[in-house]
Amino acid sequence: MELLTIDGKKIEQSYSYQKFFTKVESEVLQSHPEEMNPDDRKFYEYKKLNIQRMKRLEKTFEVSMELKQLLLSTTANQHWVVLTEGWCGDSAQNLPAIAKMAQVNPLVVLQVIERDKNLEIMDRYLTNGTRSIPILISFDAEGNELFRWGPRPKEAQQLVTRLKNEGMEHDAFVEQLHLWYAKNKGVALEMEFKKLLSTAGTN
Repeated sequence: MELLTIDGKKIEQSYSYQKFFTKVESEVLQSHPEEMNPDDRKFYEYKKLNIQRMKRLEKTFEVSMELKQLLLSTTANQHWVVLTEGWCGDSAQNLPAIAKMAQVNPLVVLQVIERDKNLEIMDRYLTNGTRSIPILISFDAEGNELFRWGPRPKEAQQLVTRLKNEGMEHDAFVEQLHLWYAKNKGVALEMEFKKLLSTAGTN
């Protein structure tokens, strides 16, 4: 199943999870950070750290039996399209788990597209008016939307909102966010996907 357009907007380039990971890793390995301006160096460091996060999650995250059974009960094609970028920390903490979920059932196909090359598509899936990522949209074989998820688990979003309201600086609340991810180990993400899949139906 190949989805080339979303609401009439053509997807110029897409990747499997593994090809997206390889692309980001190659960008890091082929970079020369000593020659970068401060902004580019910042995004380079984000990508470098995200490669480590994704590698760790690939090794440690396992789809629960309950979620596997729910995914396997799906008898119709589902196409999961994820809008993201390699520098996105929330993506690195969730995309490997989402990829493992999709692998459970061959009827579920995961397609990763880059936000900044697909802004017309991104602007159809804003979060409170912002281009927050990652965003996952699930479609059926006819291109009808089944559900969407993102840009982070609700519990993580509540943490970020609270820390921002308390006046915590950006780097400090980002550190707290990733500590939350490390402790939660994908449990909140799984719970949300169980609910989404159940609500969308299994066929």
